[in-house]
Amino acid sequence: MSAIPSVNLEDFISEDPNRKKKFTNDIGAAFEDIGFVSLSGHFLSEELVKNLYDEIKKFFALAQEIKDSYEIEGIGGQRGYTSFGKEHAKGRKEGDLKEFWHFGQYVENNPKLEAEYPDNVTVKELPEFNAVGKETYQMLEKTAKYVLRALALHLDLEETYFDEWIKNGNSILRPIHYPPITSEPKNAVRAAAHGDINLITLLMGAHGKGLQVKNHKGEWVDAIARPDQLMINVGDMLSRLTNNKLKSTIHQVVNPPRELWGTSRYSIPFFMHPVSEMPLNCLEDCIDENNPKQFEDITAGAYLHERLIELGLVKK
Repeated sequence: MSAIPSVNLEDFISEDPNRKKKFTNDIGAAFEDIGFVSLSGHFLSEELVKNLYDEIKKFFALAQEIKDSYEIEGIGGQRGYTSFGKEHAKGRKEGDLKEFWHFGQYVENNPKLEAEYPDNVTVKELPEFNAVGKETYQMLEKTAKYVLRALALHLDLEETYFDEWIKNGNSILRPIHYPPITSEPKNAVRAAAHGDINLITLLMGAHGKGLQVKNHKGEWVDAIARPDQLMINVGDMLSRLTNNKLKSTIHQVVNPPRELWGTSRYSIPFFMHPVSEMPLNCLEDCIDENNPKQFEDITAGAYLHERLIELGLVKK
C-alpha cells in the first residue's frame, strides 16, 4: 500500500448496518496493512479547531522563562510544558526538534485515579487556553471511543470491549511546536522515526508534508490529511494486544526543505491510553500456529513506565 486510506466515522455511527460494517472492514484492513487511516466525520468542529490553534500559537509565542515556569519536575512530562529537545526517540540520543504541552485526563467519579494522575496545569497568562484544551481533549476521546468500538468488532470482540478500559484512561493531548530551524541540524529531525506507545493516536495538523509512514516494503510514504480529517494510527499497546495483527507503524516528522526552515510547524496528537490496570496480554483469537505469541504479558501501566524511561522522560 502506498497511500493512506480514508474512512468516514459517520458511516459507523449511522443507523445503517451496511455502512457500519463497511467502516469496520475498511479501518480493520487498513490497520492490518499500513496501520494508518485518515478519518473524517469526527466530533471536532471547525470553530473548536481554529480556537485551539489560536491558543497554542499564543502559548508557544510566550517568553521562554514563562513557558519554563510550566515545566513540572518529577512527573515525566505528563502534564504541562516540555522544553525544546528534551524528548528523543527510542534508541536515539539526539533530542527531537520540538517543544510541547500536555493536557491529561479529566477524571470523573474515581478518587483513586484522581490521586494517581498528575493535575492539569493552568496557564494564567491565557484565560481561554485550558478550557479550549479540555473541550478538544473530550471530543477526541469521544471520537477514539467509536474507532475502538469498530476495531473491537473487527477483532470479533464485544463492540464495547474497550469502553471500560478507556473510561478515565491515562490519555494525553499534546500540542507540539516545531520551531523554525536556524542552523544545520546535527543528526536531529523534528521527530525521529518511532512507534507510538498507546492504543491509538488521533493526529490533528497533518495537512502538509512532513509526516511520513514506513510501509511493509520499508518505503517512506507521505501521510497528508485534508483539513477536515484526523490521521489515526495504531500504537504499540494495541499491537501487543492483537499479537501484531493490527500494525503499529513506524513514522517520523522530517525536516522541511531549506527554503522552509524559517517556518514553524504545529501538530496536535491525542494519545489514547487505557487505565493502568488494562492487561495487554495477547488476545487468544490472535494467536495460532502461523502467528505464535510474540509478546510477554504486561499491564498498560507497566508498559508505559518502561517506554517513558526509554524516551528519556523518566529516570530509572
